[in-house]
Amino acid sequence: MPLLGCIADDFTGATDLANTLVKGGMTAVQVIGVPKGPLPDADAVIVALKSRTAPVAEAVAESLAACDALLAAGAKQIFFKYCSTFDSTDAGNIGPVADALVKRLDCGFALANPAFPTNGRTVFQGHLFVGDKLLNESGMENHPLTPMRDANLVRVLGRQTDGTVKLIPLSVVEQGATILRHTMTGLKESGWRYAIVDAVTDAHLVAIGEAAADHALITGGSGIAMGLPGNFRAKGLLPDRGEAAATLPPMQGHAAVVAGSCSRATLGQIGYARDHAHTLELDVLATPDAAALAAQALDWAGGKLGDHPVVIAASAPPEKVAALQAKLGRDAAGALVEQAVATIAEGLVARGVKRLVVAGGETSGAVVSRLGVASLRIGPEIDPGVPWTYAEPTGLHLALKSGNFGARDFFLKAFGV
Repeated sequence: MPLLGCIADDFTGATDLANTLVKGGMTAVQVIGVPKGPLPDADAVIVALKSRTAPVAEAVAESLAACDALLAAGAKQIFFKYCSTFDSTDAGNIGPVADALVKRLDCGFALANPAFPTNGRTVFQGHLFVGDKLLNESGMENHPLTPMRDANLVRVLGRQTDGTVKLIPLSVVEQGATILRHTMTGLKESGWRYAIVDAVTDAHLVAIGEAAADHALITGGSGIAMGLPGNFRAKGLLPDRGEAAATLPPMQGHAAVVAGSCSRATLGQIGYARDHAHTLELDVLATPDAAALAAQALDWAGGKLGDHPVVIAASAPPEKVAALQAKLGRDAAGALVEQAVATIAEGLVARGVKRLVVAGGETSGAVVSRLGVASLRIGPEIDPGVPWTYAEPTGLHLALKSGNFGARDFFLKAFGV
């Protein structure tokens, strides 16, 4: 029976959340798609959906189905996880999914906080910062699928919901969990549906999580989950598992990286890899054919596979992404990259790759689906927000990296190089 039931709107976000919970001493399993049968045995079960960029109705329906499965398994609290950059559009999907979950759980109110200070995401006066830049000046304004052109989360969420959104400022957060709890209770009783809660340090997130111990629904990024394991321990529901929560079987097999993300962080990681590993950068604009791109990549990989990772990227800077979208259309361009990278990953695994890093949320969803992975057990952290996982019973170790996450040397660090 899971204590915490989580619904994540993409695959890398699911592993990011699971990583936070494992570091807090909870065992965690990531389930791919809406569960069709009994849930795995773990303290936390995270249902990974590909709903961030899905049509709103589809995202809502899948999220509700996941919620029902988690409740049926006995989950005592539901967590709706979205990206620390609040990726969405004015049409959704964060607001509509949250609205549906509030209604399903009959809770009337939920906090919203995507902050992740360790990776530079902070919320102050309701505005989301990436490092020292407002979200809309961080590069996210050029995201090919969910461009973020407003850093004011009260406004962003307000445009997506028919409910009301209030700010809980840092001055309240710094007074601690008890004051926060009373503040949120007061907002609920006054008819507010959501509260954007400021947070600029991990201590703020822990206090917010503690204040929400009895909330039926929490929404946010993985950072807000830091305080949740302690809540369950305080109630006598969770033993202190320590590092044992992150134990995975030993790694084996060839090492490889595939990337489809076009974020600044991933492009920097590809640049670093050029000087330290065999690296192939595919030109999707010149060869807009998934099968041809995959054949080119797998032929190139040839005799290069081994303990040292090979890096294959279909990523591109904003101007090339824009040109590809102009040529094929936004959705077709994204689908082409996902299909190509998924086919490459499938071919690499067939050639003995058992340790695979995948960069990009949509890309990770496509790869995991192509490989037929049903669930992932969460292991040790590589970089903040990115753990190794183990796909039972395939023997495959996967690291699903959000495009925005990881240090510049992440593709080498993951393999101890």
